[in-house]
Amino acid sequence: MPIKVQHVMDLFSQLAEVKGMKAAVIDCGQGALVAGASAFTGGILAGPVGIAVGGALGGFLGAWMTAGHFRPVPQILMELPPAEQQKLYDAAMAILRTLNYTDAVGLIPLVMGNARLRQIFTELLKTYFSKELNAKLMCSK
Repeated sequence: MPIKVQHVMDLFSQLAEVKGMKAAVIDCGQGALVAGASAFTGGILAGPVGIAVGGALGGFLGAWMTAGHFRPVPQILMELPPAEQQKLYDAAMAILRTLNYTDAVGLIPLVMGNARLRQIFTELLKTYFSKELNAKLMCSK
């Protein structure tokens, strides 16, 4: 029985839930826009000193706006567009092809019952979130 994309998403969701993973997708463009606009406004109002002060305040405000919006990773995984789910699936299948399992039902217990496999898939998930989604991950467990 072939492994479907949904089975792999279920595996990652289970792993993320056990680890207590939450993620904050960082919107760098929004923070940069606030910092730039503040520096520009400061420059118009107070010249070179205004640029420095406006840039500093805008940088702080931009960082504050983009930080702290953590959501559970299983929720994010289920909301991913099919193309993004396929990317994560392809990365997981590169590892899963080397394992000996009989069907999709045995996949989650196989991975969850093996500390080394849990670590491998946790790192794969962390890498995917940081590189593909530009997200910051936090684990509570």
